[in-house]
Amino acid sequence: MNASETVSPVSPGTSGGVIHWFRQDLRLGDHPALHRSLAQARQRGGWWLPVFVYDSTQAGPSPWGFDRMGPHRRAWWQATVDALDAQLQTVGHRLLTLSGPPAQALTELVQHLQAAAARAAPPNGSTEPTIDLWCEDLPAPEEQDVVADLRRHGLAVHTVWQGTLLDLADLPFTPSQVPDTFTQFRQAVERSGLPTAPAPQPRPTHWPPPPPLWPELPATSRWWTGANPVADPRASFPSHSPSAPAGEAGAQARLVQYCARQLPHSYNATRNRVHGFDASSKLSPWLATGAVSPRQAMAAIRQFEAAHGANDGTYWLWFELLWRDHFRLLHLKHGRTLYRARGLGRTPPPPHNDAVFQRWCTGHTGEPLVDAGMRELAATGWLSNRMRQIVASYLIHDLQGDWRAGAAWFEAQLIDHDVFSNHGNWLYIAGRGTDPRGGRRFNPTKQTLEHDPDGHYRRLWGTLP
Repeated sequence: MNASETVSPVSPGTSGGVIHWFRQDLRLGDHPALHRSLAQARQRGGWWLPVFVYDSTQAGPSPWGFDRMGPHRRAWWQATVDALDAQLQTVGHRLLTLSGPPAQALTELVQHLQAAAARAAPPNGSTEPTIDLWCEDLPAPEEQDVVADLRRHGLAVHTVWQGTLLDLADLPFTPSQVPDTFTQFRQAVERSGLPTAPAPQPRPTHWPPPPPLWPELPATSRWWTGANPVADPRASFPSHSPSAPAGEAGAQARLVQYCARQLPHSYNATRNRVHGFDASSKLSPWLATGAVSPRQAMAAIRQFEAAHGANDGTYWLWFELLWRDHFRLLHLKHGRTLYRARGLGRTPPPPHNDAVFQRWCTGHTGEPLVDAGMRELAATGWLSNRMRQIVASYLIHDLQGDWRAGAAWFEAQLIDHDVFSNHGNWLYIAGRGTDPRGGRRFNPTKQTLEHDPDGHYRRLWGTLP
């Protein structure tokens, strides 16, 4: 424990406390919900318990015949959870990890804590303890349903909006008035005179104690118990190697290294390359697990600009983080309608052809650039943004595939899967979201000439001799 970090004592007889449920923000810095949960525990004079739930519904089978979470993504999350636990241990806590549907697992945990406190209470002591649960607010339908289920079970659940670069209260429109097209959204934000982002919150320094009845809590679970997938030397994101460690420390190390090498200045010039670790910022795997916040990333870029100057590369990093905000805000505005087969459009998708879809998944379509991308994705859990657009377009517009199956495959494979951006991008390419052009087709021949003219990428993944 650092000298500046303290844990308050608690009386063994204290029965009430606060559970902090880490959902998709697995860090200690710039974490408003974490500050709120700690503050309530301190105000109450009770205990504080950090929890992560391995959601069995997210790891189970998809409607398309494959697991919703493949080995690369699962191992990345497990490494991030382990890193968070290690950080919490430095401040006198352990991360309790549970398995199952979150509403069930958390409800049973509260009941367990209440029963244990009742057994430990002296005769004629207080009855049922007060237990509150805090977490970040996630506006996707399944995530909203979990919170609703918890409240139906009688739990006091407090959610905090913190997943965006910009504060909702600072936006020049309400969530229901968010412009559907990104250009209109960006222009409205930039005209409004908003600061580029609120400053990140510091890491907490005062920690309430764990529950006195910690030894009686359920046994800790693990999501990934096997060996990590073998690091592929061809990977553009080496997620299973020391050069890209999971967790908050790894995210901060990447930010420092990225800025120290002055790579933000070249971001716009290199971001569409289909291969290479430094072709883009590669922050998305850490953003997806919440090991770094968009405000922390933007603060590092602004600090870089102050030292080295701004250019189109640093602007484009802001631009990409705004895209991320826009996809989350569209979920607030449109909700479950984004998850209809037709999306926001009027026509249903074509019938699903499993044989064609399997050829796409395994990189056997006969289109060399597409097949190279799909093989990289399966082997590494990573794909450049440009290749994601190319392979998604090919499934939708050339193979006449169902966009939902493609989105589900990305969900399973990508270590940086984020439900808001993944879903939003697939809708956009399919013309069933908010693209003003009604969809985007990327001509594979043109894309090959522009992005792999010498065949290096295709040869790397075995689709050219």
